[in-house]
Amino acid sequence: FRSLQRTHVVCDKASGKSRGYGFLSFGDPDDFLAAWKEFNGKYVGSRPIKLRKSSWKDRNADIRKVKRVDKRAFLHYKHKR
Repeated sequence: FRSLQRTHVVCDKASGKSRGYGFLSFGDPDDFLAAWKEFNGKYVGSRPIKLRKSSWKDRNADIRKVKRVDKRAFLHYKHKR
């Protein structure tokens, strides 16, 4: 899918193994619909794929980047003191 922007597989912190779910981000809603039609209900091993649109409100990726940079700058400043 051309507009696939990001993927994230959720893993257990202790074992490092997959917890069995993850997240995909698409830039184009039509690509999400195409993925949903193609993969929803199919199986990976013994687990069915369940695709759903996020229930989170729209987020701005640029704001998250700024917050991350601000946090790093703060931690760097704190460490120097």
